[in-house]
Amino acid sequence: MAIARADAAAHRRPGWLLWWPAIVMMLGTLLSYIDRASLALLSPMFLSATHMTAQDYSWCISAFSFAYMFSALGWGSVLDRIGLRLGMTISLFIWMVSSASHAFVGSFLGFAAARAALGIGEGSIFPGGFRTALDSLPIDKQARGIALAYSGSSLGSIIAPILLTPIAIRYGWRIAFLVTPALALLWLFTWTGTVDPSKFPNKSRTAQRMVLPDLRERRFWSLVASYALGALPVGAIIYLTPLYLSRAFGLTPAQLGFVLWIPPAGLETGYFFWGWIADRFERASPRPVWLIVLMALLVLPLMAVHQFGSAPIAIALLTSSLFAAGGLVVVTLRTGALAYPHDQRSMAAGIASSSFSAAVAITLPICGHLFDRQLYTAAFALVALLPLAGTIIWWLFPVRPAERIDALTA
Repeated sequence: MAIARADAAAHRRPGWLLWWPAIVMMLGTLLSYIDRASLALLSPMFLSATHMTAQDYSWCISAFSFAYMFSALGWGSVLDRIGLRLGMTISLFIWMVSSASHAFVGSFLGFAAARAALGIGEGSIFPGGFRTALDSLPIDKQARGIALAYSGSSLGSIIAPILLTPIAIRYGWRIAFLVTPALALLWLFTWTGTVDPSKFPNKSRTAQRMVLPDLRERRFWSLVASYALGALPVGAIIYLTPLYLSRAFGLTPAQLGFVLWIPPAGLETGYFFWGWIADRFERASPRPVWLIVLMALLVLPLMAVHQFGSAPIAIALLTSSLFAAGGLVVVTLRTGALAYPHDQRSMAAGIASSSFSAAVAITLPICGHLFDRQLYTAAFALVALLPLAGTIIWWLFPVRPAERIDALTA
């Protein structure tokens, strides 16, 4: 009954105010992905300047991913324990300092250390965004709320080349790395000044003690398999596309700036399209099997990216794969989180984010090695098949929701 009353209260809020907390978190994920995309976007420049290899670059991504993997787990539990406002504020300070440090390094070890520190700071953004969407929105809008909060990832990838390429070309890649710390400071003022999580209608009670994930539980591995492997193409495509287009088709940094927004636009569309499908047809289902299988199958054409020898066709296939992967992000996260109690939702999102980072950290060095050997088809086939493998594992090991679905939709 309490959940139903909170849900009704959320419906009574004015239209744009209902979505404002999720919008602010979208701006946070946007900055997070400008930071992440900046490394990929600027990679042709700083790899040449520092004489790093593609595999060195991949290991820098892995340094971020491993740090992010552990920090997302920790931040999820921290947010459940101390709340969204304080937890997000602390993480943003770490984020800004580590992001700015990229402008002052010039070696593999320096970039790896800066990237690892950034992974620690950014670990809160997706658990925070997920918790914000569920706490501030009614049940029939939560999938779209998750899509909105997470859509900053694709928007950041769209905006990054438009924002950073002219700065990098004119002032150098070091100056370009200083843009996001300044924007993150503005976001922090917006978050603390306009969003009050204590007034969310579905506000979760603060955990009485720090609760950490239990690796012995089936629900943990079900969430890991479905989300980490399902979302893997997002990280792989975002990180590898600039390097692939520059090496396979000879695109210059200026040309990359004109086309790199296209695949993330597919991801952005996928977030909202599949979020709407889930809210419309599967909001009361703890296991939307047909939907998740369909999206995993739609990623498979990624295997053919290098077969046509055409940059436009490659970009089209990368875009369509991200469209499907965006749906896997939203739907598998919401489905997996239903297995956890309401006051452990940040932890559930932290499990998802950290497992995704682990999958990227393991997969990207393999892809980087294959890229150095020009085995592009093998690299993209690996990325395309893993979401289907994760879906099969999720289907074989079902878990029950922690709360009754009919109570949530009352």
